[in-house]
Amino acid sequence: MSDRPVTTTRPPAGGGGFGRGPFGGAGMPAEKSMNFGPSMRRLMGRLSPERPRILAVIGLAVISVVFAVVGPKILGHATDLIFSGVIGNRLPAGTTTEQAVQAARAAGDDNFAALLARMDVVPGRGIDFGALGTVLVWVLALYVAASVFSWLQGYLLNDAVQRSVFRLRADVEDKLNRLPLKFFDGQPRGELLSRVTNDIDNVSQTLQQTLSQLLTSLLTVIGVLAMMFVISPLLALIALVTIPLSMVVTAQIAKRSQKFFVAQWANTGTLNAHIEEAFTGHELVKVFGRQPEVEQVFRDRNEELFKASFGAQFVSGIIMPTMMFIGNLNYVVIAVVGGLRVATGSMSLGDVQAFIQYSRQFTQPLTQVASMANLLQSGVASAERVFELLDAEDQSPDPADPVPPTSRRGRVEFEQVSFRYDPEQPLIEDLSLVAEPGHTVAIVGPTGAGKTTLVNLIMRFYELDAGRITLDGVDITAMRRNDLRSHIGMVLQDTWLFGGTIRENIAYGNPGATEEQIQAAARATFVDRFVRTLPDGYDTVIDDEGNNVSAGEKQLLTIARAFLADPSLLILDEATSSVDTRTEVLVQHAMAALRSDRTSFVIAHRLSTIRDADLILVMDAGRIVEQGTHDELLATRGAYHRLYSAQFSGALVPGDGEVSGEEVTGVRG
Repeated sequence: MSDRPVTTTRPPAGGGGFGRGPFGGAGMPAEKSMNFGPSMRRLMGRLSPERPRILAVIGLAVISVVFAVVGPKILGHATDLIFSGVIGNRLPAGTTTEQAVQAARAAGDDNFAALLARMDVVPGRGIDFGALGTVLVWVLALYVAASVFSWLQGYLLNDAVQRSVFRLRADVEDKLNRLPLKFFDGQPRGELLSRVTNDIDNVSQTLQQTLSQLLTSLLTVIGVLAMMFVISPLLALIALVTIPLSMVVTAQIAKRSQKFFVAQWANTGTLNAHIEEAFTGHELVKVFGRQPEVEQVFRDRNEELFKASFGAQFVSGIIMPTMMFIGNLNYVVIAVVGGLRVATGSMSLGDVQAFIQYSRQFTQPLTQVASMANLLQSGVASAERVFELLDAEDQSPDPADPVPPTSRRGRVEFEQVSFRYDPEQPLIEDLSLVAEPGHTVAIVGPTGAGKTTLVNLIMRFYELDAGRITLDGVDITAMRRNDLRSHIGMVLQDTWLFGGTIRENIAYGNPGATEEQIQAAARATFVDRFVRTLPDGYDTVIDDEGNNVSAGEKQLLTIARAFLADPSLLILDEATSSVDTRTEVLVQHAMAALRSDRTSFVIAHRLSTIRDADLILVMDAGRIVEQGTHDELLATRGAYHRLYSAQFSGALVPGDGEVSGEEVTGVRG
């Protein structure tokens, strides 16, 4: 088990962090407030590589909107043709329009006279269906063309958005590979997975659903407003009154809903972290009877997510009905004023009809934008969580001029090395040691003594505070990390297998290995004996958790994987802890062959596994308190002797001059 302490770059959102139980951290710290404007601009900046497609989208949107906006004006002309035909059919044939107007005035009907004066009417003639048909065909053609261009716009925009999200996922993947191990120490896995999956998916849906609508709505508002001023400046000014009112209402509601959306996605990550942690340790939860507590934590966090989600959707959902109410008031005012102007002959009936359509088209985009406010806020809240991940501090870069390894002897030297996880808590101070090529160095000591930290420093999972570590005489900070780690093989206490065949898992550290090499490594590590009993042999597929093989068999597979990699430096972190006694003896023989001509660091809890080590280091509080061979250390009757006696002789009574209760407990490290 690692003695690395849990550190956090920021307080994790509830439970789920490494080293925490399924029941810890029920409270959730508040997420920082979101800065909507900069985050939105940064999100839009992700689309800059798609500039040609975006320009084409804008062009297609302009054409589509122009066609759609011109339609009502032409359709208004069709209304005028129908109205003129109806009125003309009521007038005496053979008279002129001027005579009909004079007759109306003589009869005292000045409003009708004014109406006739503005109309293109032929007394005695009904509806001109030929002209009406031509107008309707033009309107149909315009609307069909608008739909085609709108479809092309949506197609190109979808392509641009998905390409941008593809790059965002790739950037996140690259970022995860550049982050130092300490970042993952402070992040619950469920929270991190939520950012990488749920939040990116939400960003994708937001961009897809809002960009096209926002662009079309903006262009529609501009085009419709221009047509409204062309038809009637007075009615256009009346319609404009709704814009500042709509903006004020939308801004006020959006301001109140923003905090709910931030909390919604923060709570989503928290709940995911709890679920991932609880189900990973499902067996322990059952064994210790803690299922009611786990369920209670789930209910509490689910309730928090419900409240945040309900608040976000409810508050933002008020926007659309409010906007519809404002739009309906605007419609009523325009209809009344427009009707009066038709009655006085100031406007034609077709123009009023077109204006009413435009007023609907004018308020509809504003309503649509308002209805998308919740989606937009949710997407930007998710984008900020992704940007927070992308902005995390990278691990220190590899040197510009790396020093390539000159040999594969495996000599490791620590020169006055100091390291702390927490600047206020010393761990390793001024440590020096040498591991000669081909030697086995065993590291023992209580939990928290710095054993696993020592090997993590060799692999540059963490950077030193002082001193240096050399591999075959080369400072490891002067090497590329990949070059350094290509010399190192690891077998950990916590086994890791991926979903794939047994053959693929063994060859993970050496993808180019032949079938003969894979099977030779399997035979050397006693994997072959149980693989042969499986129906599919080396083609047996292991699931992600490796549940279809036993814990001991998983451990053997990880040993075979390290064997096949043929490293010059081998790190074994209690590598035989999961195998039975008989298998352990066999694996020890395999390890002896594996360690031949290689430098090996063995972190051991069971001291029986390291009796043959060339050097045993006894660590306590980050310092080497004793070193030597097994026999030498026993002869000194110091810390190692006390550990050995506690492990093999049982707990002795404190005061016998042998070991204290605390020292016995420390053996578990």
